[in-house]
Amino acid sequence: MYPEHAPYETAVDVHRPTPITPVVMPPAPLVPMQPGSVPSVASVVLPDGRVVTGYAINPMQPEPVAAKPAVSRAAVNVALGGVGFLAVCGGLLLLTTFIAALTALITQLIILAAVIFGGWIAVQIFSASGHRDGTTVNIRKAVIKRNKFYS
Repeated sequence: MYPEHAPYETAVDVHRPTPITPVVMPPAPLVPMQPGSVPSVASVVLPDGRVVTGYAINPMQPEPVAAKPAVSRAAVNVALGGVGFLAVCGGLLLLTTFIAALTALITQLIILAAVIFGGWIAVQIFSASGHRDGTTVNIRKAVIKRNKFYS
């Protein structure tokens, strides 16, 4: 692949890293330690005469509850006033919506009644030619008679 007589031959130095050995720490010696205070040994005599001996165990104390910050009465009153104001605004909005819907309903009922009544009137007018019970007025003859044009 490469010619045997390469004009530029250079020596290559290969550097190999030397591994670092980890420092081994000797384990710390275990030293027995005395408790801060030696608990007292309690003995209890049972009703049947047996004696039970053991250490007294203090009951677990619950963690203290963080004190709640005091809330001023003014802040409570302002918050309650805001909630009341929002409730009143919402109620008024619902009331106005209800009134608008009721007005639209009444308007539609009035229009429906007018259409039905107008239809009834139209039926009465157009079907009057079939009924000969009532008084029929011929408008053309009445107008002519009023203007004194007799046929």
